[in-house]
Amino acid sequence: MAALAIQAHGHGLLQRHGFSCSHLPLHMNLSLAYPSTLRKCPVIPTALFWGERRSSKRVTPRPNREQFVISAEQVSQQAKQETARESDASPLTLTVSVVSSISLVSAEAWDLCALEAAGPEAVNPFVSHAFLSSLEDSKSAVAEEGWLPQHLVARDASNEVLGVVPLYLKSHSYGEYVFDHAWANAFFRYGGKYYPKLQCCVPFTPATGPRILVRTGSFREQVFDGLAKCMQQLTDQMKASSLHITFPERQEWERVAKMGYLQRMGVQYHWKNRNYSSFDDFLMDLKQSKRKNIRQERKKVVAQNLTLKRLRGDDIKPHHWDAFYTFYRNTTDNKWGQAYLTREFFHLMGERMGDRVLLVVAEDKGDLVAGALNLIGGDTLFGRNWGCKEYAHYHALHFEACYYQAIEAAIEMKLQTVEAGAQGEHKIQRGYLPTATYSAHYLPDPDFHDAIESFLLRENVQTKMALQYLQEASPFKDGIL
Repeated sequence: MAALAIQAHGHGLLQRHGFSCSHLPLHMNLSLAYPSTLRKCPVIPTALFWGERRSSKRVTPRPNREQFVISAEQVSQQAKQETARESDASPLTLTVSVVSSISLVSAEAWDLCALEAAGPEAVNPFVSHAFLSSLEDSKSAVAEEGWLPQHLVARDASNEVLGVVPLYLKSHSYGEYVFDHAWANAFFRYGGKYYPKLQCCVPFTPATGPRILVRTGSFREQVFDGLAKCMQQLTDQMKASSLHITFPERQEWERVAKMGYLQRMGVQYHWKNRNYSSFDDFLMDLKQSKRKNIRQERKKVVAQNLTLKRLRGDDIKPHHWDAFYTFYRNTTDNKWGQAYLTREFFHLMGERMGDRVLLVVAEDKGDLVAGALNLIGGDTLFGRNWGCKEYAHYHALHFEACYYQAIEAAIEMKLQTVEAGAQGEHKIQRGYLPTATYSAHYLPDPDFHDAIESFLLRENVQTKMALQYLQEASPFKDGIL
């Protein structure tokens, strides 16, 4: 193994990142370990964004090894900062390594970090080992598709895993839902190559959740900061244009901003459970016109003799996943979108985390005609994908399967929130209110950093104004937030 040292020693480096040594009561030997074998990452041609619709599979040039992979001749330097633990005089040695597949980390160790990062009441299924490994094993998020895993794993001196980060080296900007295509265009005109870039995220999943997954304990904040800085150092060493943390929790977003990450805001639409006992109980909080509209939409679904079922666990059979995959492909094809997920992904996810899956299916005389995929978190139901049978048209079925069934399920399971995915002002009149989402961005080039910072200052003001405006369009009665 070749190794690249992350210098956590010396005031100069820490101060350049806006970090005071006095804030780090931690002995750290932060080293990024690389396999000496070649790892390739496809690169999208620069002209992609002005070209025709891309094909379903990308055939792209390969970079030279020297561009992105640290050579075997680079030797780790010991970088130590010694301070005492709060409880005893023993220093903590933290080693951060890069792994090219989540399979190289035990599911138990990864999930313990994910669970403790989110908290037992807010389990996030998307950062679980099962979900991320399903993406990799199904060839949905792999190097051939422009997603080269570069996950970070932080261990102490006894080799115990203290933190992990889902991280990818990317050759394009698809499947992220925080759009930076204009940034790529600008960087190209500036004379640089925007790809590859690093992406800390859950692929194809615009759902808020923890991104820097750290175990609880007296050194939690220091391990978090160490991982956040390691991502910056990795970006510099790989000569990547940028690093992006998308859909983190707000507290993560605010913390990494202190380390030089730029802040960006977005908007989604979430439903909140106000301790409702039933769907009708929820409707009574709405203005009369909105309540009437929802009831009419639900009656139209019933009038079409459709049967809606909510399936979980062993109730979801292989034929359900096969049918849902065809629905999913019909949606992406009709929208000129990219079918990021493979058929195998749905089968693997169902097999590995069926207890966290809620599949809403619609049947017409026993024939499966539509479906909506949801994942169940500790306090949130996450709406993901939707699709309908080709050439089938059922009025208001999309609203029923994706929004109303999700609300009913959340009420039954006593979940606090339904996240219905990206975009869609039409969700407001159905009880889903505008909610801020967040992303953080590290841009090593100082001039490009300043330009993006200036842009984000203006964009974030506009986003906040849009949030306020959209909230005024609330379908709820006055006094109900």
